[in-house]
Amino acid sequence: MTIYHFIGIKGSGMSALAQILHDMNLSVQGSDVDKTFFTQKPLENKGIPILPFNKKNIEQGQTIISSPAYTEEHEEVQRARELNIDVHLYPKFLGEFIQKFTSIAVTGSHGKTSTTGLLSHVLGGAYPTSYLIGDGTGKGEEDSKYFVFEACEYRRHFLNYKPDYCIMTNIDYDHPDYFKDVTDVFSAFQEMAMQVNKAIVACGDDEQLQGIHANVPVVFYGLGEDNDFQGRNVQVTKEGTTFDAFVRNNFYGTFTIPGYGDHNVLNALAVIALCEYENVSVEVIQEQLKTFQGVKRRFSEKVVGTQVLVDDYAHHPTEIKATIQGTKQKYPDKEVIAIFQPHTFTRTKTFLNEFAESLKPADKVYLCDIFGSAREDEGNLTIEDLQKLIPNADLIKERDVTLLQKHENSVLLFMGAGDIQKFQKAYEDTLD
Repeated sequence: MTIYHFIGIKGSGMSALAQILHDMNLSVQGSDVDKTFFTQKPLENKGIPILPFNKKNIEQGQTIISSPAYTEEHEEVQRARELNIDVHLYPKFLGEFIQKFTSIAVTGSHGKTSTTGLLSHVLGGAYPTSYLIGDGTGKGEEDSKYFVFEACEYRRHFLNYKPDYCIMTNIDYDHPDYFKDVTDVFSAFQEMAMQVNKAIVACGDDEQLQGIHANVPVVFYGLGEDNDFQGRNVQVTKEGTTFDAFVRNNFYGTFTIPGYGDHNVLNALAVIALCEYENVSVEVIQEQLKTFQGVKRRFSEKVVGTQVLVDDYAHHPTEIKATIQGTKQKYPDKEVIAIFQPHTFTRTKTFLNEFAESLKPADKVYLCDIFGSAREDEGNLTIEDLQKLIPNADLIKERDVTLLQKHENSVLLFMGAGDIQKFQKAYEDTLD
């Protein structure tokens, strides 16, 4: 029996793919550094062996899948070469693997993780569906009809895939360490669009996406009236958000989602459009949308006394703005306190003014030191440069978190893509 060996199994995509193959009754193991990552928990729960990196892990008869983070210099990659075993890079392997199913790629500068999670939940209510989410979650069904997966634009990784369908949530300038500008980002999405086999479901409210051309139909969704799938009569309630969906101006159904904010309505419309295209019944869509629990690190809530602590991955001005808007809708009677850790010096420098603008709607802002990447030069940028642009913003260190206790009736939004979670944990420890 072939053993699938993953080099760098704790990477979020790698961990998810390992879980999928394991669920499909294949034999899986992997290796990685001896440091704890949140992605290893589901692997451990499924009993998938995680070994320390060692060339002795590599043996004849294995199928080797390697994270793109590891080069030819890595001891396990070298050992595989010595034994003449092919090393499949993760994106390439995934690109071939998805061909066995009706594949649906979900991509976009923002919202792809949440939309991937939502789509797999809704489709899974109708047909056996396997899925791979960028938060390290993966599930395989042996008799899967659909394969839903998150496809990342960074370094144009998504060009390894030729999916049947592609949902495109938006195009925005991000990853300034790689993309030159928004035109460069658009060109990557345009190239991706030409690789889709059946149809593209794109957000028509997004100016950039309106310019996408493809060899397959492009179906637009959004709140604007020119969309094929339009959300109308959006209402915020205690249960969540309710809206009507119209397909080419014909009433299609009324839907309720547990989430708040326009971004969550748009994600739901993307899913409704795709499901309608694949003839999933309105009743199934309604039922599944209502019961979606969310994905990891996307508005994950914990109630402590009169405070609500929220862990959120928002690390781009567009995402911060959406998160604060959604929080104010959900908790109109509470103060919204933003605790933000910028992620990478390049991104912070590129979007300094935009970060300030996106944080201003919060009732109070605390800023953590910039979380740098090993690949970049800090230049002379500091967190004080951002602080100057936000009235009454304070800097906060892990040791200062007790001062958050004074915001009694509030939502504490811990936002960032670095290690912002340690600030939340430190704060929770002070409450114990």
